Amino acid sequence: MSEFINNREHQIIKNTERLEMLKQLFTDLHNGRNVDEVKAHFDAFIGKITVDEISQLQHDFVDGISATELQRLYSLHSELFRGSIAGENHQPGWPEEQPGHPVHTFKLENQEIEKLLKTKLQIHLLQFEKEDSADHVYKILDDLNLLLDIDKHYSRKENLIFPYLEKYGIYGPTTNMWRIDDFIRDAIKDAKQKLTNYLGDKLAVIETVNYVIEEVDGMIYKEENILFPMALKNFTEDEWVKIAHESDEIGFCLICPAEDWKPDRRALDEKAISEGYIKMETGILSLKQLELLLNHLPVDITFIDQDDVVRYFSHGKERIFARTKAVIGRTVQNCHPPRSVHVVEELLADFKAGKKDCEDFWIKFKDKYVYIRYFAVRDENGNYIGTLEFTQNINPILAIDGEKRILTSK
Repeated sequence: MSEFINNREHQIIKNTERLEMLKQLFTDLHNGRNVDEVKAHFDAFIGKITVDEISQLQHDFVDGISATELQRLYSLHSELFRGSIAGENHQPGWPEEQPGHPVHTFKLENQEIEKLLKTKLQIHLLQFEKEDSADHVYKILDDLNLLLDIDKHYSRKENLIFPYLEKYGIYGPTTNMWRIDDFIRDAIKDAKQKLTNYLGDKLAVIETVNYVIEEVDGMIYKEENILFPMALKNFTEDEWVKIAHESDEIGFCLICPAEDWKPDRRALDEKAISEGYIKMETGILSLKQLELLLNHLPVDITFIDQDDVVRYFSHGKERIFARTKAVIGRTVQNCHPPRSVHVVEELLADFKAGKKDCEDFWIKFKDKYVYIRYFAVRDENGNYIGTLEFTQNINPILAIDGEKRILTSK
């Protein structure tokens, strides 16, 4: 046992030394040391680097730097890591190799993007360098118009991949890669503008288009060897299912997915599906986030289902009307005094019959002026599924006067 402990301590020391060495290499690179010299030391003393180490180092070293410096450093990082990332060559048959899996689709898009760069844009740029005729200008413009489709590829990455990475505490790609994506988008538009209004500045066009080609090519490498392995290592199968489902809304770049991806299982395990998360039409929230969100609304809400049974009420700091958990599962009629039950029943009858969609009341209650609103909740087909009660103390709203445009001082 003591030998095992000593081995663990030795390994921790080695890992600490390795991290310090990596930090020193990054510092040398950032301070302007020749990348070939840094690469030689990297190959000799580090050899291989993991995607986790890359994410941590980039997060530590590029936070707060200027956009111009970030572009320079990200390019240097790619040169330093190329061919040295652990796990760059993976085996076929993994989930991401299945047609329709989000990573499979991302890689298909990258293949088409590379084809566009190498078989069209680069060739047309060489022709333009020799002769900047209108025909060659139009060819490059056509290529750039196609390449603008890359916005969908980047948008899916930024809006579907990055949020899940952040859930796992991984912020490097979000803060750095997203900015590079924006540089690429801007450069494509800049190149298009220079060609659309071409006045003979050949060198400016060549520099901008070459920048686009280099950065897009570099981003493909970073995605496939850093970002996707990082995501595959952390995401659950159910998270990939959600990403695949949401991808259609953003769209695809140059291709369509090979097919709809369905994991090889009969049904998703209920616990795995939720993991405390709920997918809605416009976002994903954990159960805890959803409950806190509802409880922080400056109103009280109660939901009654289609059978008049109380199913939910928010539990904010200062409820206007007292509620206890005992009301859950009871009919709303049994939660009101007999003298007002007829009002409740008439309102619900109108909602169910489709005669009304809402009804408002306002009353004085103790020191509050209370605005009570009822809304019929209907599904996409117009079927009644319940009633939402919305209660608010509007005294603070009635007291508003003039305008407020600055933060309240502490």
